[in-house]
Amino acid sequence: MTTYTTLISASELQALVASGAPLMVFDCSSDLMQPSAGAQQYATAHIPGAVFADLNENLSAKHGAPGATGTVTAQEADMPASGGRHPLPSRERFAMWLSSVGFANGMQAVVYDRQGANYCGRLWWMLKWAGHDAVAVLDGGLQAWQAAGGAINAGDEPAHFQSNFTLGEPLRQLATAGQVLAGLGQPGQTVIDARAAPRFRGEVEPLDPVAGHIPGALNRPFVQNIGEDGRFKPAPVLRAEFDALLAGRDARTVVHQCGSGVSAVPNLLAMEIAGLGPTALFAGSWSEWCSDPARPVERG
Repeated sequence: MTTYTTLISASELQALVASGAPLMVFDCSSDLMQPSAGAQQYATAHIPGAVFADLNENLSAKHGAPGATGTVTAQEADMPASGGRHPLPSRERFAMWLSSVGFANGMQAVVYDRQGANYCGRLWWMLKWAGHDAVAVLDGGLQAWQAAGGAINAGDEPAHFQSNFTLGEPLRQLATAGQVLAGLGQPGQTVIDARAAPRFRGEVEPLDPVAGHIPGALNRPFVQNIGEDGRFKPAPVLRAEFDALLAGRDARTVVHQCGSGVSAVPNLLAMEIAGLGPTALFAGSWSEWCSDPARPVERG
C-alpha cells in the first residue's frame, strides 16, 4: 500500500477508498470567529465515513478554570503541551481521543477542510507529533473532492469501535516560548510568522491583547501557499518562494508561528513539499508570546 505523508489528491483518495486499505478520513472544517460553524458544515456535507475533528474540542486542550492569579489551572493528565488561545493537548490526551474515534496505528489518515488547508494542517501536524507518519492533507480540500465527482454524505456517521492508538517518538519538533526567546537574534533560529501582513506589522489585532510580532520574524501569510485552483502550489514554486524569503538563512533553523499555532502549519507543510523540511512549530504562537509583558515585541 502506498503511504501518503504530505499531500494526497482527490483521485488518489478515491482509489485508496476503493482499495479497502485501512484508512480514516477527518473533516477539520472550522471558523475562528464562529466555533460552531465547522460542525454545521460537516453536518451539511462531508466525505462519506469522515470523522469530524473539532478544533476547540478535540485538537486543543481544555483551558480549565481560572486560577488565583488569573492563569488557567488543569489536572495533571490534562496539562496542555503549549500555551496560547488553542493550546495543544498532551500527547497522551490526544492519543485517547484518537482511540475513542477508532483510529489505529496501522491506518492511513487523510485530513481536509474547506478553508484552504487553514485548519486540517493542525491534525496533520499533531499526528506526526504523536509518531504517526502516514497522514496526508487532501489537496484542494472538500472542494477538490466534489470537483472530482466524490460522493458526499450529510448528517451523522456510524460510530467506530474503540481502538488502542499507541504513541511513538515525535516526528516533528514542538518549540516552546522559552526556546524561541533564547534564540532571538541567533543564527540558529529563523521565525516565520503566518499571519496576514497588517497583523504582523501591528496595524490591527482582532484576537490578541497586544499587536505586533516576535522581533526579527519574517512574514509569510499562509494563504500564499495556495494557488488559484485551491491547491498547494507546485513544489518548485514553493521552493523558490521560501528561498527568496529566507535569503540565505538555513531552512533547518525555521520555527513557524501564527496567532495560535493553527494557520502556521500550512507554511510548515509547504516547506516539506518544497523539500525544505521538517521544521519546528511554536504552537503557542503570538497569543502565548504576547501574554508575557516581559517578552519583546516589534512593530512595523
